[in-house]
Amino acid sequence: MIDYTDKELLSIFRDNTQKHYAFNLIVRKYSERLYWHIRKLVISHDDSDDILQNTFMKVWSGLDNFREDSQLYTWLYRIATNESLSFLNQKKRKFLLPLVDVERQLSNYLESDEYFSGDELQLKLQKAILTLPEKQRVVFNLKYFEEMQYEEMSEILETSVGALKASYHHAVKKIEKYIREI
Repeated sequence: MIDYTDKELLSIFRDNTQKHYAFNLIVRKYSERLYWHIRKLVISHDDSDDILQNTFMKVWSGLDNFREDSQLYTWLYRIATNESLSFLNQKKRKFLLPLVDVERQLSNYLESDEYFSGDELQLKLQKAILTLPEKQRVVFNLKYFEEMQYEEMSEILETSVGALKASYHHAVKKIEKYIREI
């Protein structure tokens, strides 16, 4: 497979005869990265698959109107992040659960997840991440696991670089404290 740049993919997509081909290339290029981003937020493999599918459905319906004010991949991450957070909020509302109970449920699911292949330290890190407020968890995941620059995160989360740096700093401190205490 040819490794197209995002600009090339968008150019191919704009050719009405190649829309489906270009979209398939975008899905192949980004599905794994987006899956793992979503998975770190919602933990469940099945939920992650569903959210990824919803993400690409939104991408398909919105790609014609994508103005290229941001990079394609930051736009994709924004959609995936919003879909993940909406899913978690629906779960809280649907079951009338406080956030603490949803986090506990995700933590329990992580322990019994047949797809989780990490060691005990990685499990502790994941549990610590689940104790973070939503925004800090997203920022931590993007910075720590995705190694994303603050400027890119700023486009995805539509917030200032300074706020992101503060969120990441607070997240790291909370994670360190959690791991020291267990």
